[in-house]
Amino acid sequence: MLKYSCLNPISEKGLELFSEDYEKVDDYKEADAILVRSASMHEMELPENLEAVARAGAGVNNIPLDKCAEKGIVVFNTPGANANGVKELVICGMLLASRDIVEGINWVQYDKEDENIAKAAEKQKKQYAGCEIQGKKLGVIGLGAIGVQVANTAIHLGMKVYGYDPFISVEAAWKLSRNIRHIQDVKEIYRECDYITIHVPLMDSTKYMINEEAIHLMKEGVVVLNFARDLLVDEKAMVKALEEGRVKRYVTDFPNPTTAAAKGTIVIPHLGASTEESEDNCAMMAVRELRDYMENGNINHSVNYPTCDMGECSHVCRIGINHRNIANMISQFTSILGEADFNIENLVNGSKGDYAYSLLDLDQQVPDEIVEKLRKLDGVLKVRVIK
Repeated sequence: MLKYSCLNPISEKGLELFSEDYEKVDDYKEADAILVRSASMHEMELPENLEAVARAGAGVNNIPLDKCAEKGIVVFNTPGANANGVKELVICGMLLASRDIVEGINWVQYDKEDENIAKAAEKQKKQYAGCEIQGKKLGVIGLGAIGVQVANTAIHLGMKVYGYDPFISVEAAWKLSRNIRHIQDVKEIYRECDYITIHVPLMDSTKYMINEEAIHLMKEGVVVLNFARDLLVDEKAMVKALEEGRVKRYVTDFPNPTTAAAKGTIVIPHLGASTEESEDNCAMMAVRELRDYMENGNINHSVNYPTCDMGECSHVCRIGINHRNIANMISQFTSILGEADFNIENLVNGSKGDYAYSLLDLDQQVPDEIVEKLRKLDGVLKVRVIK
């Protein structure tokens, strides 16, 4: 019986995908697999029996990736599962910033007892007039699952869309509308676009990428949208630009004291993926990833180990080995198995940074003493007999 634990509430539509061979436990220290959304795992003591962690969402800043990798724990995320929910809110944010809808609604609520509110509104509405987005230029920084959907939707709304992503995947490129102008230098987006939305992961190289220098390059009256990560934007520099009138609006999904009451901000309480559909999709994808890894040893959508997939196991035995990405590992595995007269019927190996993973299908069951020999090899982090 395999055990899993949920550090946050996880959609039942996802949990229903676990078979009767899985048991839910409250204590994560008893679990073979963990499902998590926003709970921080950085201070957690990771048990030796833990095999995998699945984040029901895209961002993994709450998970100690290197610490997990060093223990042979594979961390999954669910890219694209919540993309539509975020895309819809980005488009909503763009519309809210274009026309002063929020302040208009607030005015109606404030004067709701006025019997002549309809007449007063005809005079007041001029203060909330804005512009249409059709024909305007939108710059999309980051063309992953969400960025592609935002860009394609904006095309259908009649916008001129500029896309920037030096690391765009083949899959994303196929999905991208041919009408989107692919930009090689992000500075062109800063200089040309009326709206700029950012959809990149938070890394050392992207932290504060929207900074004072970038803002200075932008068109006066630009609208900046951030539904990815708050630290992608130097918000002190952004607030200053709003106060000076250089930036018209800053729309963010990440409330904090810097932006919550700042002039020109529209701050949304982290609603990007908070839809029933997004939560269901993320949970279902996360459970499928865990099951495929636990039952077949396959790795798909891991952020700390390479993709490695041999499909459903149909051989007598399958072994998964998490190890360091160093020379001579595969030859040591094959040597130990060959000396014990085992035939390797199929083998797949992949690497990602400092870590690697190998899957081996064998023609007979492997005794414990052979598994122990593999475990003792220098550079091996975990050995698991999957079947």
